[in-house]
Amino acid sequence: MVATIGAAQYVAVDWGTSSFRLWLIGRDGAVLAERRSGDGMTTAAKTGFETVLQSHLDAISAPAGLPVIVCGMAGARQGWVEAGYLDTPAALADIVHAAVPVPGINRDVRILPGLAQRDPAAADVLRGEETQLLGAGDILLSGDHLVCMPGTHSKWVRVAQGVVTGFSTFMTGELFDAISKHTILSHTVGDGGSFDGTHPAFVAAVKQIRDNPALATNRLFSVRAGQLLHALPATDGKARLSGTLIGLEIAGALSTVDAGGGLCLVASGPLGALYRAAFAAFNLDPILIDADDAVRHGLASAARALWPQ
Repeated sequence: MVATIGAAQYVAVDWGTSSFRLWLIGRDGAVLAERRSGDGMTTAAKTGFETVLQSHLDAISAPAGLPVIVCGMAGARQGWVEAGYLDTPAALADIVHAAVPVPGINRDVRILPGLAQRDPAAADVLRGEETQLLGAGDILLSGDHLVCMPGTHSKWVRVAQGVVTGFSTFMTGELFDAISKHTILSHTVGDGGSFDGTHPAFVAAVKQIRDNPALATNRLFSVRAGQLLHALPATDGKARLSGTLIGLEIAGALSTVDAGGGLCLVASGPLGALYRAAFAAFNLDPILIDADDAVRHGLASAARALWPQ
């Protein structure tokens, strides 16, 4: 998407492992142009990060010298320039001040850091989600909140008065992919179609794990047994597998933290819809924050702090 570029202020980039998103932002905060591609860290590490960025800037005729704020895997150890981790507890405002400049190029490019929890008994890291937290700052700056951020590696972040006090990562998305493709359940769910949060098998699986999370691995095998003994359709099996894993994640996260202070769900698309349905099965009604909007708003917050008009 390209619009008239007369009053551009900065460029915002969300650079993932396998994805690249760029927005050209005007002085009024409007999106003047947008680029999306598969030029993630894996590709850029071979092609060259500066080369990839410049190709997208050229495609939208971005003015020379326009500053660029970046979040995500471009700041990883294997990325463009390492933007390390801020240790928790960390104020959301401190994330911006720890942005790392990219040396040796002809424009001001800053990369936001990730967050680290260094307790040896609960070591954890996140990168990219910190920018979504910045984007939800108006909600998180007061009170206590538990923020669920679904994904390949779902993050559950504890925020008190605008300070990230800790977080936990759940490998739900990666486990779903591995189990559905590389275990005996691949024979049961491999041909399954799409489903949503209203699917009875998904809702039933979430509720079963809600009531007894210790039976998770048993419930996983029951997907296979259901096919053998009761001709469970592949889509139903896929929905049951998803509901079991998402339900287990939610049960695990809630077992260590009281969500009474405020529960937020930062998500979008079909995955966000599944988590909303799963929360409803737990009788929870979180504040909903669109993940795409949160990233862009977080980058905007950082840009305003770094380059005030």
